[in-house]
Amino acid sequence: MSEQNQPAYGGQAVVEGVMFAGQSGYVTAIRRNDDSIEYFETERKDSKISKRLKKIPFIRGLVALVQASANGTKHLNFSTERYDVDPEDDESIQKEEETSKLAMIIGVGAVGVLSFIFGKLIFTLTPALIAEFFRGIVPGETGQVLLEGFIKFIFLLVYIYLISLTPLIKRVFQYHGAEHKVINAYESGSNLTVEGIQKSSRLHYRCGSSFILFTVFVGILVYLLPFIETEPLWWRMVNRILLLPFVIGISFEVLQLTNKVRNVPVLRVLGYPGLWLQLLTTKEPKDEQVEVAIHSFKKVLENDKNASKSGIQGSKVIS
Repeated sequence: MSEQNQPAYGGQAVVEGVMFAGQSGYVTAIRRNDDSIEYFETERKDSKISKRLKKIPFIRGLVALVQASANGTKHLNFSTERYDVDPEDDESIQKEEETSKLAMIIGVGAVGVLSFIFGKLIFTLTPALIAEFFRGIVPGETGQVLLEGFIKFIFLLVYIYLISLTPLIKRVFQYHGAEHKVINAYESGSNLTVEGIQKSSRLHYRCGSSFILFTVFVGILVYLLPFIETEPLWWRMVNRILLLPFVIGISFEVLQLTNKVRNVPVLRVLGYPGLWLQLLTTKEPKDEQVEVAIHSFKKVLENDKNASKSGIQGSKVIS
């Protein structure tokens, strides 16, 4: 099967495991302390309205994001609830791991619908407030928008760096790398074995990390439009909130575009900024972590194969 005819699979890393989204449902595989693999599965339920909306450019991104967030939260909650702190670890390490678990719920858990929206509002409004504080130094409209975008970019990098310092998040980033390696191996037709998958890249053009970065760049371009005002401050806050769906919708289309042209030598560079950010949000996984990702992905493929007679159609998912 050529890559063009393949369904576009994606997923996300969870605590000690990986969740993959298939055409018929979602599967999470996690590794327990006793080295066993435990699964959590949910069905894909798309309403007629959502199916129609996902065919409309700039709107389909919002729909896909809400659906992915809602389902991703269920699987993330499963993995955090089933997470085992090693009883042989001393008390200080156990406390550190529990703190990491909290960081996971607050941080990576921001894929949840409400927490994502809340986090996105803070991520959007706070840089605008800080930029306004420096209006005496940077007074122009263009300068304000550029400063706001720069602050937002720095916030993103600092946030990722800080959460990556916790041991649990480091492992999650390794599982994130394992997820990407499996998808890359599948899309290239490589064998879905640990050895074959480890040869694949841990970076992927259709990653949620790239999407978040694109919202920063797209936001700058949208806010630079001549009819978008930065004064007074209250109106600046209002238009940032009102424009958020447009920024998200456009960013999703940019993400899909960079994925489509990734094999075009001149155009593949469009996705490079997102890939560079993934150098922070993914880490090289260990063989046993890749094994967990394989278990999850093969279960998704098995479920899709069993459901193929029902005519279920796949949709692109941010990984």
